[in-house]
Amino acid sequence: MKMTVVTLFPDAVMAAAGIGVTGSAVQSGIAQLAVVNPRDDCTDAHRSVDDRPFGGGPGMVMKVAPLERAIQRARGGMPAGVKTVLLSPQGRRFDQALARETAAGPGVILVAGRYEGVDERLMDLAIDDEWSIGDFVLSGGELAALVVIDAVVRLLPGVLGHPDSAREDSFTDGLLDHPHYTRPEKYEGHTVPQVLLSGDHALIARWRLKQALGRTFERRPDLLDGRELNENERLLLEEYRQETGATSQSTERSNTVRAGKSHGE
Repeated sequence: MKMTVVTLFPDAVMAAAGIGVTGSAVQSGIAQLAVVNPRDDCTDAHRSVDDRPFGGGPGMVMKVAPLERAIQRARGGMPAGVKTVLLSPQGRRFDQALARETAAGPGVILVAGRYEGVDERLMDLAIDDEWSIGDFVLSGGELAALVVIDAVVRLLPGVLGHPDSAREDSFTDGLLDHPHYTRPEKYEGHTVPQVLLSGDHALIARWRLKQALGRTFERRPDLLDGRELNENERLLLEEYRQETGATSQSTERSNTVRAGKSHGE
């Protein structure tokens, strides 16, 4: 798997990607990471990568020519058929499914934009897709690129210490993760659930699934909207709700809205 980032801050990307799981994967050769700086593809004396937007307005726009040349240069060092992706708040949401899809491929080129955005003509000339890591605005695409790299690299075979680690991450099966505990068994009056100390692996697996379903229902009910629960999962979720009195965030929001309307009438 080879990943290349087109960025105005190559040193920052390489430094951040050089630690933790990604750094270990690169050092071991499981993943390859390269950077390409569009400033190296400028033809003017000032190496300008941005200019004022046509039509006026605040800020600057990244110029199409240096970016397009940088992307072509990046493609020269990549396997055939890799996608070129612009990190953009206008892109489709990057999620675990897309991370798995990317990890199964030969690589990806990630373009980190800056300023007010990039010249729209780049979309037609060199961009295959746009990805967003969330509904918020960053100062540049470098942080988003690093998020994508970390999410993808950890899914590559041999990267994580235990082969089940990636399979048990949050979102892998469409649910949030279950609670985790480690030693000591008691701390400041708080104890580890007895089921985790039982040694009964089937019972532990059942408890973990129930907790994952319950947490997802409470905190991210939208994830359950697109997931068809089997009979066992429905029973576990109902059991969780009866035990905890849990309500979902969407239910709480709806109740708040209704209460607000009633109060205002």
